[in-house]
Amino acid sequence: MVMLQFSVFPIMQIVPYNQTIPITEQTILQEDMEHMSKNISTPFRYDFVGSFLRPEELKDARRSFEAGMISAKERKAIEDRCILDLIEKQKKAGYHVLTDGEFRRATWHLDFMWGFAGIDHKPTKTGLPFQGEAAMIDDTFLTGKVTYRGTHPFLDHFRFVQAQEDENTVAKLTIPAPAQFLEQFDMPFAKENVHQFYESTEAFEADLVAAYTAFINDLYAAGCRNLQLDDCSWGLLVDPRRHTFFGTDDKGIDVIRERYLNINNAVLAAAPKELVINTHVCRGNFHSTYAATGGYDGIARYLFSRENVTAYYLEYDSDRSGGFAPLKEITGDKKVVLGLITTKSPELEDKEKVIARIREAANYISLDRLYLSPQCGFASCEIGNKLTEEEQWAKLALVKEIAKEVWG
Repeated sequence: MVMLQFSVFPIMQIVPYNQTIPITEQTILQEDMEHMSKNISTPFRYDFVGSFLRPEELKDARRSFEAGMISAKERKAIEDRCILDLIEKQKKAGYHVLTDGEFRRATWHLDFMWGFAGIDHKPTKTGLPFQGEAAMIDDTFLTGKVTYRGTHPFLDHFRFVQAQEDENTVAKLTIPAPAQFLEQFDMPFAKENVHQFYESTEAFEADLVAAYTAFINDLYAAGCRNLQLDDCSWGLLVDPRRHTFFGTDDKGIDVIRERYLNINNAVLAAAPKELVINTHVCRGNFHSTYAATGGYDGIARYLFSRENVTAYYLEYDSDRSGGFAPLKEITGDKKVVLGLITTKSPELEDKEKVIARIREAANYISLDRLYLSPQCGFASCEIGNKLTEEEQWAKLALVKEIAKEVWG
């Protein structure tokens, strides 16, 4: 861990005629943030994906706002207080990455989409099918061309977390991957909606790349140096039911895999070079259920060999994710965060078994490029998974304990 020392002496700026003027406190803070963000970056040996269980106070506030009982300002004050408490707990737990737990969102992905022009949503009547339960999250649809509005709510969400950084911690923002955004409108039931506004999928994809690029540039200007692209699209593309999901055959699935790789890489290529961009891949995470199953074998030559991220946060908490052999397809010096601890149940994993699995993974990618985390967030949607806050922090304590033992 790089330890940074912030200067406590006045900083002077040389100006003409040998005069000196002090740089403002705000400038000092901006320079400190810039310096820190460039020197502390994800992933960490013990890490987490991003979302946390919502406190009841927060859930009540958001319900009250929806019912018109409190104002947006009152809701935000409660969100702020709950997020500050969460960040304090993250620091106390010894973690070096900070998130807002996604406390200002209803879901891990849709709220981000709603921040662009041309997107709207409404309460669902059917939900999305998960294993044994429907995820009752809003139906999301196009109302016009997708464009960046010139700002986005997530910018202020990030700034709030960034203000809590110190010499040992750095803020990261989690957003859905471009492929995840595309997948939302790639399903057979959504294509008619897309065709109302786009003559071709290529035109739609171009607008998504432009919108993401504009957002990421503004996010970078706001000081973000650690961004995570959450991506369940690959999970559906390995599921045995993938042909039904996408309404196509094997050849069509290969075309979709290529399109999803290309749109992710297009956004990655346009991002500032100093921005660390990782991706998280799982198979759905709603109220301790899942949406898909299948190993990484069928997507490794796309995702692992060719996607240009810094690191992969990979779901590996059950046999639904298959074995570690596909990790041999990871190219360059890219890193892997093994999601070996589940957030879907409260029972703590056997430490020795987890360590044995890390050693097994090291047969395919060197141990110095491996890291550890839970397989997903604790509350990808507001409802959260089926464990308590105390059990949530016990999971993270176990992740840290194992990482310390394996990597020192």
